[in-house]
This record gives sequence, structure tokens and C-alpha cells, in this order.
Amino acid sequence: MTLNETHDPKLTSWVNSAQQVGTDFPIQNLPLAIFRSESTEPFRGGVAIGDQIVDLGAVAQAELFSGEAAAAVTACTKPSLNAFMNMGPGAWSSLRSTLSRGLREGSSLNEKLANCLVPQSEAEYAVPADIGDYTDFYTSIHHATNIGKLFRPDNPLMPNYQWVPIGYHGRSSSIQISGVDVRRPKGQTKAPDALTPSFGPCQRLDYEMEMGIFIGCGNEVGQPIPLDDSDNHIFGLCLLNDWSARDIQAWEYQPLGPFLSKSFATTISPWIVTWEALAPYRKEWTRPTDHPQPLPYLESNHNRSTGAFDIELEVLLETKQMRRNQEPPSQLSVSNFRYSYWTVAQMVAHHTINGCNLRPGDLFGSGTMSGPEPTEAGALIELTKGGKQPVTLTNGEHRTFLEDGDAVIMRGRCQHRNAPKIGFGEAVGTILSAT
Repeated sequence: MTLNETHDPKLTSWVNSAQQVGTDFPIQNLPLAIFRSESTEPFRGGVAIGDQIVDLGAVAQAELFSGEAAAAVTACTKPSLNAFMNMGPGAWSSLRSTLSRGLREGSSLNEKLANCLVPQSEAEYAVPADIGDYTDFYTSIHHATNIGKLFRPDNPLMPNYQWVPIGYHGRSSSIQISGVDVRRPKGQTKAPDALTPSFGPCQRLDYEMEMGIFIGCGNEVGQPIPLDDSDNHIFGLCLLNDWSARDIQAWEYQPLGPFLSKSFATTISPWIVTWEALAPYRKEWTRPTDHPQPLPYLESNHNRSTGAFDIELEVLLETKQMRRNQEPPSQLSVSNFRYSYWTVAQMVAHHTINGCNLRPGDLFGSGTMSGPEPTEAGALIELTKGGKQPVTLTNGEHRTFLEDGDAVIMRGRCQHRNAPKIGFGEAVGTILSAT
């Protein structure tokens, strides 16, 4: 993905809110979601601009676009983005450039597109794709090291970690959109001093601050995606909260890894920031020289020069007491996606190297994006050293793990000195008590 006219930092929109300081959605962003504004309406595709949504169903009905852009809009009138994802980079870019031109200050489509706007405050969102498969990776070496130290202080990293992008097959059916409450799970746990396990509600409920990666075009069974071809297969990124029941996980994860401790819920943000929109925020990816270097199928000059992304990630906690007292949420940590030990392209290449086929709408989780500093930890289990050191919130409350009524808020934003700030909105989930 290369820079083009849609990335011009000088562009402004006739949608005034797109120029407001702090907006996630200037004209240089144009992320996609699935939404509706009335419960009787069908869900369909929309594009964020300022505090508004361009209703792509209304755009299609008004026949405002032609050619490839018109075909792309028609694909986005469905209740999921899978068909549009499957159209490929040409269609994705065509829709983006056509919308950009129509939303710019002085556009001849101003009046007609204005009739297609819906306030975001009136929108209800749905999961943006029919997610057939979900793979969660483990790509922050800082997170892997911090977790490993809790259980293996002398040898925190498993021997394969620096050679293989580690992942496991997650549960796609319980992926929920931001705003959907999360029920505290039940399951088996076993205390260190107990002879037998017990059953009951999770007592060590946690979040994991991640990026979600949506696949666009897939690949045929038996046909791996080469590392430098991954740009043609990645549709875009969203925020992802991989909720984790740490006590259930500790008892079940050997020998086959996470199961019920992860499958009860995953929360994603409604907006997918497209791969093309992220082009200005790509960065050089490096591997420390004293670490093992990637095997040839995971190595290229292109991946080295543009494989990383400068995406600041933030997680906040809002307790019941904060809501009752109308207090702001407490920031828990700030990290960055550039800390990923493996790039998105390497995840795609490794996932398919055995001939595994990806399909439009498949979702990857990046793994918890912790940074090198303690304040950059992406989960409570890290921040509290396994629950031994509670964190103090801004209102004086303390947490080791999540309590009923807690709302976890995740945000992400891209910044660059030669590009405007763009963002991902929020991924929010509130904990309900176990039934």
C-alpha cells in the first residue's frame, strides 16, 4: 500500500466535525462499520466522517457513484462486509478515493452526500463481518516475557517463541461488538493447595489489549500467501479485547492451550480502519541483532522497511463507583502496536505456509500489546504481578482483577508528524455478574 491523494494532510471536508480537534475520523481515515439507525432497518455498511456516518445503503439507492466504486457500494449494502472484503484492493481503494473526493471541501456531491449522513450518536452497530475463523496470536515479546516470569522466572520464554509466530484457534461465535455486556464466566479452577478442582464463577477476570486484523481476499487450500503478497489480503485493523479468565486458564491450558478461559467473549470495536488508510503510519520493523532472525519465508526487505505500525493503544477502567459519582475512567496503561515482535504480514505468511486457507472476514488477534515499561502492560495480570500488587485507580479504588460492574475501555490512534491523527473509536465491555 502506497501513499495517494486520500492521505494528503491538507485535505478538509465539508463535514465540519471532521476538522474538530481530537476526532478519530478526519477525511484521511474513512473506516467502515456495519450499522443501522432504527431497529426496524436492516444492518448495512457505513463510513465514518467526523461524528457522522455515510450510509452506503443510501448512497447505493441514490446511484451517486459509477463503475468499480458503484459495485463496491452495492457490496456494502449487505449486513456484513464479507462480499466487499472479497472484492480485493482495487475495489477497496476505489471506494475510498471516490468517497474522499465526494466528502472534500468544494465537492460537487456535497448536497447529495449530505442527504446520506446519519449521526453516529443514533447508530447501533453489529460485528462487521461474518467471522468464519478466529486466530489469536501472541506477538508481544514483552507480554510473553512478563507472563513467563510469573511461572518460569529463570526461563520465561518458551524455546520456539523467537522462531514461530505463536497462535491458537479461538472461538468466533462469541466475538461481540463494542457496547455488548460481558457475563462473568464459570468454570473449573484449582487452587495451588487444593487436592481437587472446584467449580464456580471466575475470580481472576482480566482483559487483554490487542489489535484485530481482518482478512480480505483469501487463498486456496494448499496455496500459501507469500510474505510480500500479504498487503493484497489484509483488509484492515480494529481494536480487540481478548477477555481472559486467568484462574480457569491456569487449570486448563496444559497440554492444548486456552479453551473455556477465552471462548466466553471477545470484544471488538465497530470501525475497521482500512489497510490503505494506515499507509502513512507504517514504520521500519527490526529484530534485535542478538535475537534469532526470521527464517526465509518470514523475511524480506519490504517487511523490514514497512512492517511495523505506529498505533498508540490505551486501556481505561470505569468502575460502578465512578459512574455513580460521574467521575472519568482511570487510565491503566498506554502501549503501542509497534512493539509487536512479529508483523501482520508475518502472521499471514506463517498462518498459510502449511497450506491453510484464509477466507474473507477471518479475524486475527495480535496478542496482548505490552511494551517494555511497566506502565505499558496490556493486561491486569501483568500490571498487578499476577494479582500480588493491586493497582490504585484515580478515585482511590484498587483492583487486582476485574469486578462486576467494571467497564473496560480500549482506544487506539495513529499519529505521525507528516499526517493527521486518525483513530479507531472505542472497544467497550462491562462485566455482569455470573448467572
